[in-house]
Amino acid sequence: MGKKFALNIFYNLAIILSIFGLVWCYNNAKYLPAGFLVGVICCLFYFKYHLTKDIRKSFKEKDPK
Repeated sequence: MGKKFALNIFYNLAIILSIFGLVWCYNNAKYLPAGFLVGVICCLFYFKYHLTKDIRKSFKEKDPK
């Protein structure tokens, strides 16, 4: 379970840094790297969504009511 929380923190930091990079690219008229960062952000949100689903499932399995 600790690995999943660490991975979740990594995804959060990567999303934040990618957003900062996207803003920087947009302000400096670098549109090709900005497009790449949009794709990276979408992939990170996709992986984070599945990780969150997996964490919730594992909590439900641990705590039967």
